[in-house]
Amino acid sequence: MRTPLTLLAVSAASLALAACEPTGPRGIDAELLAQQVSRAVGDPNTCVLIVEKGSGKVVWRYGDHSTCSSAMPSCQGAAMLSPDGLARLAAAGETRTLSCDSAPDGASRVGWASGPITPSAGAKYGDLAYAAAMEGPTVLPGREIKVRLEGAFRRAGM
Repeated sequence: MRTPLTLLAVSAASLALAACEPTGPRGIDAELLAQQVSRAVGDPNTCVLIVEKGSGKVVWRYGDHSTCSSAMPSCQGAAMLSPDGLARLAAAGETRTLSCDSAPDGASRVGWASGPITPSAGAKYGDLAYAAAMEGPTVLPGREIKVRLEGAFRRAGM
């Protein structure tokens, strides 16, 4: 049986974790954004991060922390990269649309996309960029991830 003190501690821990999660760009419905991104590129092995240009501060995340921090082939030589790492590059201005095999036998692929987010008229958020990665047997090419995400951002009001 749980004591009131145990329940209080669990509740406090849950609230603390929720407070750490980015809530989304100012003036954008985070739930609508999640729905649009899910429709566009949703997959359990997908990570999409929206970051402030310059600082790299994550303002919105699609995908769990382990997916977003997992190192995958960068599709540029033998280097490895995580979506979190690509987000830092995107904040500094990197634009990327790449894809390649992530398994020697070609059974798994990785797709990368990053770039600036073009704000809609009257946008209340600052300069933002996005970084996205997908890995698995049926991932989209990087160029397709880019096209789909940019459409999802527009449909979400960005």
